[in-house]
Amino acid sequence: FCNVPVRAVIAAPDVRVIYELPLTLHEQGLDKLLAERLNIWSRDPDLSVWRRTVDRYLSPGKGHVSIALVGKYVHLRDSYKSLHESLVHAALECDVKLELDYVDSEELESGDLHARLGHHDAILVPGGFGDRGAEGKIRAIQYARENQIPFFGICLGMQMAVVEYARNVCSLAGANSAEFDDKADHLVVDFMPDQRDIEEKGATMRLGAYPCALKPDSLAAKVYGASHISERHRHRYEVNNEYRDALEQGGLVLSGLSPDKRLVEMVELPGHPHFIGCQFHPEFKSKPHKPHPLFTSFVRAAVEYHTRQGRSSCGEASEAHVH
Repeated sequence: FCNVPVRAVIAAPDVRVIYELPLTLHEQGLDKLLAERLNIWSRDPDLSVWRRTVDRYLSPGKGHVSIALVGKYVHLRDSYKSLHESLVHAALECDVKLELDYVDSEELESGDLHARLGHHDAILVPGGFGDRGAEGKIRAIQYARENQIPFFGICLGMQMAVVEYARNVCSLAGANSAEFDDKADHLVVDFMPDQRDIEEKGATMRLGAYPCALKPDSLAAKVYGASHISERHRHRYEVNNEYRDALEQGGLVLSGLSPDKRLVEMVELPGHPHFIGCQFHPEFKSKPHKPHPLFTSFVRAAVEYHTRQGRSSCGEASEAHVH
């Protein structure tokens, strides 16, 4: 034991779910040992919230939901680790088991979308860089919009939702993002004018926390229960302000704007069960015992869709759900 007292040798065994580890370490007295070594006093910890988390994870009381995550890095799933865990946090809050299906967006650029996505209760399109698989994401978003399937777009996912809506609803043929085709007829996603003369690409990125004002009575405002929020960003392109009027006249609601109204932060679609996109990354702020409200709203919408479809509430978690 290298001169370490036997009671101070702590094992970190495999656990059924990662959120069970604090309980396992507590049972071995790690917290008391640390308090002794630091010469501090502390009452016994209240770990009831961790026990409830583990119980809900292992034995959810309200069945399961199946969500498709349509991305380009699905062959390296840890690329979406924070997203995965944020969805797990929301599923715990909703007391359901999450079945998360990683769908390669390149595979959706052709073929039968219903065969690949029709059995899911919700569709999430996350962020990313580059044009690979972009058209597959756009097709998935169109499928979710037209078939009233709950949709959540994050960062690039929101931008692709804007492109899809511009093309197929606002009749802006050839609409695209300047990231993919800077010669497109309608650059509905583009650099801001004050970004164009910056030659070093890193300098064009919007990083860190930025404030956002939410449109009154919008889904976003209801989800947050607030009129002003602050969220963390990591992106380069923005919704082109020259097309805001056309998008709004077409029915898309720009439900979140920067306080100076120069930047579009959130979009949503009224009349749809749950169609919302955000330019920022809410997964950066989600916690096991305090899931981000956008993820909770999304998973709750998936549960409601599952119920409306009359699908069985029993089922095993997919391999993607296992830690």
